[in-house]
Amino acid sequence: MSSLSRELVFLILQFLDEEKFKETVHKLEQESGFYFNMKYFEEQVQSGEWDEVERYLSGFTKVDDNRYSMKIFFEIRKQKYLEALDKQDRARAVEILVKDLKVFSSFNEELYKEITQLLTLDNFRENEQLSKYGDTKSARNIMLLELKKLIEANPLFREKLTFPTLKASRLRTLINQSLNWQHQLCKNPRPNPDIKTLFVDHTCQPPNGTRAAPPPNNPLVGGLPKGGAFPSLGTHSPFQPAAPPSATSLAGWMANSNTPAPHPAVAPGSATLAGPPNPGPLLKRPRTPPINATAMDYQSADSEHLLKRSRPVMQTVDEVNYAGSSLPQSSDDLPKMLARTLNQGSCVMSMDFHPVQQTILLVGTNVGEIGIWEVGSKERLTQRAFKVWDISVCSMPMQAALVKDPVVAVNRTMWSPDGTLLGVAFSKHIVHLYSYHLGGDLRPHREIDAHIGSVNDIAFSHPNKQLSIITCGDDKTIKVWDASTGHKQYTFEGHDAAVYSVCPHHKENIQFIFSTAVDGKIKAWLYDHLGSRVDYDAPGHWCTTMAYSADGTRLFSCGTSKEGESFLVEWNESEGAIKRAYSGFRKRSSNVVQFDTTKNRFLAAGDEFLIKFWDMDNASVLTSTDAEGGLPASPRLRFNKEGSLLAVTTNDNGIKILCNSDGLRLLRTFESRAFEGGKLFIDASVTSKTTGVTQPVAVSAPSGPIVGALPPAGSIAATVPNGVDSNQALEAKPRVVDETNERGKNWKLTEINDHGQCRTIRLPDTLPASKVSRLIYTNSGVAILALASNAVHKLWKWQRNERNMSGKASASIAPQLWQPSSGILMTNDISETNPEEAVPCIALSKNDSYVMSASGGKISLFNMMTFKVMTTFMPPPPAATFLAFHPQDNNIIAIGMEDSTIQIYNVQVDEVKSKLKGHSKKISGLAFSNALNVLVSSGADSQVIVWSIDGWEKRRTKAIQIPAGRGSPSATGDTKVQFHNDHIRLLVVHETQLAIYDASKLERVRQWVPRDPFTSTLSAATYSCDSQLVYAGFSDGSVGVMDGESLLPRCRVAPSAYISQGIGSANIYPLVIAVHPSESLQFALGLSDGSVQVLEPLETEGKWGTGPSSDNGAVVSTPSSSAVGNQNSEQAAR
Repeated sequence: MSSLSRELVFLILQFLDEEKFKETVHKLEQESGFYFNMKYFEEQVQSGEWDEVERYLSGFTKVDDNRYSMKIFFEIRKQKYLEALDKQDRARAVEILVKDLKVFSSFNEELYKEITQLLTLDNFRENEQLSKYGDTKSARNIMLLELKKLIEANPLFREKLTFPTLKASRLRTLINQSLNWQHQLCKNPRPNPDIKTLFVDHTCQPPNGTRAAPPPNNPLVGGLPKGGAFPSLGTHSPFQPAAPPSATSLAGWMANSNTPAPHPAVAPGSATLAGPPNPGPLLKRPRTPPINATAMDYQSADSEHLLKRSRPVMQTVDEVNYAGSSLPQSSDDLPKMLARTLNQGSCVMSMDFHPVQQTILLVGTNVGEIGIWEVGSKERLTQRAFKVWDISVCSMPMQAALVKDPVVAVNRTMWSPDGTLLGVAFSKHIVHLYSYHLGGDLRPHREIDAHIGSVNDIAFSHPNKQLSIITCGDDKTIKVWDASTGHKQYTFEGHDAAVYSVCPHHKENIQFIFSTAVDGKIKAWLYDHLGSRVDYDAPGHWCTTMAYSADGTRLFSCGTSKEGESFLVEWNESEGAIKRAYSGFRKRSSNVVQFDTTKNRFLAAGDEFLIKFWDMDNASVLTSTDAEGGLPASPRLRFNKEGSLLAVTTNDNGIKILCNSDGLRLLRTFESRAFEGGKLFIDASVTSKTTGVTQPVAVSAPSGPIVGALPPAGSIAATVPNGVDSNQALEAKPRVVDETNERGKNWKLTEINDHGQCRTIRLPDTLPASKVSRLIYTNSGVAILALASNAVHKLWKWQRNERNMSGKASASIAPQLWQPSSGILMTNDISETNPEEAVPCIALSKNDSYVMSASGGKISLFNMMTFKVMTTFMPPPPAATFLAFHPQDNNIIAIGMEDSTIQIYNVQVDEVKSKLKGHSKKISGLAFSNALNVLVSSGADSQVIVWSIDGWEKRRTKAIQIPAGRGSPSATGDTKVQFHNDHIRLLVVHETQLAIYDASKLERVRQWVPRDPFTSTLSAATYSCDSQLVYAGFSDGSVGVMDGESLLPRCRVAPSAYISQGIGSANIYPLVIAVHPSESLQFALGLSDGSVQVLEPLETEGKWGTGPSSDNGAVVSTPSSSAVGNQNSEQAAR
């Protein structure tokens, strides 16, 4: 092929890429063999698309072309083989061995035999050469680095790895230049030529046979010899350059005048090159790029992302927990098991789970009531009947409607995205906004007289980076309101019938709203005043609701016709047409069918007294459930955010909660806690009108006493029962305090003083004793890892046998101090440091394969199977003092430093991404919150700081309050932090106190100060795995078991119960505490004498004492709302 023809292929590749013909681009790359797209190749390898990987490679090389090519294909097929073995798919592994790897046996017979022998191993990692193999993703990344080196060294890829540097839209420019030249050659050039086709040369036909004169002020004519000229490229050319969607265009179904049509050269009608722009054309078939498509930059030879300092070995810790990585593989993961039945008392019209506290359910009924349920404990936290807050500001039509018919129903209830507000749409004019606080405390926020007639739907959005609420109603309008002030921002008019539903969304930086009306019309609106951009018909032509999948990439609608025929469909956004219609509905539904989506994989709808489920990719019904009966013909339903719970309405004014296995575990966290006494809601605060200072306020519960007043600062420990400060108001009456204290007198703390009162075991140890600095259970719960002050790690494993069928850690069975056959020890780098004086830190990978650790020197990465050091990095100074993995990306680690900074480090590229400054002393604690999307840090300066994960900006800072008599208010000391399982409440541990904070506002809601019988300072503390208990160690050797909600002591374990009495035993105390990841009553102590003890209550007891909250009716608690799991880095080393 000639050089010009080769260049033409590159121009076509650029054009296809600009037009988003992704598959065609890569097909042409492969067929032409001119350009090897390394970015596309990497994507296919990382996603495991092995057939496409080899197909793409085949356009550039074959297996036997040279040794580089052979090595490339071998590495790919070996990885495919190992992945099959890792999945225990022996049949697939044998197939790959015979069909794909056999070809290499003629070149290296011994290697082929060794690969074959892997079939005989239970775990191929037992092979020494494969012992470093981590999870699938990290292994693919490591292989990619090797493949890139081989490709770059392969002469067949020479000059094919770099795309030529071209100006944008080069092919368009050449065509436009050709058109200009053709126009100059016209015998009768016109000033405003029309281009109708590119299939033949351009010619101008003179009107009435005369030659048209050019306009006198046409700046485009210049020195051209002819009277007309084409405008410059990009003005009104038939080939306008591709442009990203602007703020005034809607990706998919709408565009403004500056957005090019997908095929402008062949669009119907003529393209008037010099005519005025259309003020708002509607694109019927715009081409919308896929959300997850990786953009390909053909403009630069350096478009490929290059790793600055890639370290192959570091990628072994790559175990990223993507939101979609746990997609269910069958209907077994759907919530179909009946777990709870709630009695609302009136017909439920709308439901919505809290976006963060995923067992909190908001309910609205046909009599205007709203209620909030904690479905875990089956407790109704609050209930509000409908009433107008301020009738004087309501419109006359609304007042007249209420006088005529005072019955008002709830049409829709919805939480705001962060769960701090909730909206209620009523059947007459009004929308209510409430602010929500922990424990179910609702406070009126805004009352909006929104529409004339019924308000049919509401939704929240962030059109201008501020929270807005969208409403629609019988008056045929959609309105947008500022959620903070209640002021109206936009009114959208254009529907010819009552608007039934709204669905706000965004694509890239484009915010828009879909609306549906009862005449079946679907319209779309931008946040402007230019009218709707879309006008389509919904199937059924009646009541329809729309919803996106959780990742925002797929759009669905469900509706019912007036004749009762129901339609559940997926839309093709780029075409504005139905992509898939789902079957399985009854032929005649008596009500409008409701639906919901979950996990980016499943759809559910209520029909025929059933809940029916569909796989999004299959039109047929996947499965169904009747929830053990009692459902109406078209039950309403709602998933929680994780898809583990499903709320379904019943025909007797109730709600059934269905769950899957994850949801069952979530709900079981409540079964161990019966809220027998009265309930006190926490986190109620108002601002003093005189001082402007936020002060706590007591909020009474439906039943039970109010815990007493907060004493003046300086007397907390002396006056608060059990040392607990509940942050309640000064308004509480003295008699209530007396009642609480009186009840407390009947309760006695459980004391455990000898070995026979609990199960305890000292872990066997033959290595030199050195105090235990850090302690952690493996995520599987079968082993305990300790880091001693001499920088040596010790690993104890429990064996599976007849006495221990589960193989999990137990206080009844002794484990084995485990070492690999080589006999080596896992020892941290201690060069130029004294490990006894260093601050050690440790973090364990999610699959228990690797541990990251430091003892004052470099951070070391160890293989947990071989104990070998994989790599070391970040040498001091400063030394690392705390490690925490990013919850969504194990390549990102937050590293607390001795110099008070926090470094956000990417291990994959060996690069510090950000450096956070705010503390004044060393970092002693780090904790990530998935729910709040924040990192919380604590330091030896007794400061707690909240950082945003998105931009790593500092959000809030709080100095912990030192109780009077326990040091000056500015006293310092190591402070540790750990999130509750709801990832909102934060446990703060200081030697002077335990405290619980609401991390969303960094406000303290609980404080416990040691008092008799806990008279010494705290040495460590941590939540149990279900966050229902707090285990606290003290410097006198005792251990306290506290209630996880109220921090009230339940049990005290004396040192004599687990330490053998003898010389020096009086000086032994727990330095660290670790908790079992699934057994909430089991914990381990790392002691100052170097030993490790595991403790559990007696099987006959089944618990660690009882608290005053459950026995005496003075509970001070907030229900747990999520079972997210433990912190995976130093989660129990408190």
